[in-house]
Amino acid sequence: IVFAGHSDTVPCRESDWTVDPYVLTEDEGKFSGLGTCDMKGFFPIALAAAARLDAKRLKKPLCIAVTADEETSMAGARELEASDLPKADAVVIGEPTDFVPAFTHKGMAMLKVQVTGVAGHSSNPEEGNNAIDVLHAIIGELMQYRESMRATYNHAAFDVDYPTLNLGCLRAGDVPNRICSHAELDFDIRVLPRMDTQSIFEELSEMVQTIATRSGASIRIERNSPEIPPFETSVDGKLVRHLEQASGAVATGVGFGTEAPFYQALGIETVVFGPGSVKQAHQPDEFISYSRLCKTQEILEGLIRTYCDAA
Repeated sequence: IVFAGHSDTVPCRESDWTVDPYVLTEDEGKFSGLGTCDMKGFFPIALAAAARLDAKRLKKPLCIAVTADEETSMAGARELEASDLPKADAVVIGEPTDFVPAFTHKGMAMLKVQVTGVAGHSSNPEEGNNAIDVLHAIIGELMQYRESMRATYNHAAFDVDYPTLNLGCLRAGDVPNRICSHAELDFDIRVLPRMDTQSIFEELSEMVQTIATRSGASIRIERNSPEIPPFETSVDGKLVRHLEQASGAVATGVGFGTEAPFYQALGIETVVFGPGSVKQAHQPDEFISYSRLCKTQEILEGLIRTYCDAA
């Protein structure tokens, strides 16, 4: 079995924290610090579980896999997928699922639209081609596309049971009395399992090209980073059933992306399961509770015995 996770964290603004984010602080049964919940806290639990068992008595190997760059490019997990590694029977990715096994999660594509128009004096709009006007038309189409996806796709395992499209970042213009010549929009789309991000990209590319032809502006749409594929495994799998019984929780889906699809691509049954709540992730004063650590250690020890056949 593999206990897997990532060593990197998102950046933090130290002034927003009431404790030092780079020092582990214990208070009233909570451990605070950057990455304690998402997800460095999982590794000492996995190490503690491994230390409780005699390695010489294991009949099958235990691996703890620690990757880099999960919060940005997933470069570590992509490298693992591309490598010729020994296969395992199961992978537990210790992301914060609030102690509920996650058998599925959404995929994500982060995209950018760039509009190039023609600058000019604002006193005569006909002398230029305003990139903000063109981007306004694109945003309108994207909002219609969002509603179309919501009406077409759903998955009951998710709290937000439809695909989402978020308009995240807008950059345009410089002064109010100049016709804007350049505008950019960054957005993300979170897709359900069995949705095809390549088809979505092609549909959006065709849409912006239609607007480019109509408006006379130059429009580019591109990926900000490689897509994170959606993930789903069988709810009847051995690992899912084991974690449901051990945690007392029914397996469900999570809305955030993980490294699960890259391990699954290696032919390994994969489940996302860990202590802590995603509501704590990426937040000031991030913490993980001591009580959850202890229970998680017990479950990991049980997994080692089950999959590595410890006597």
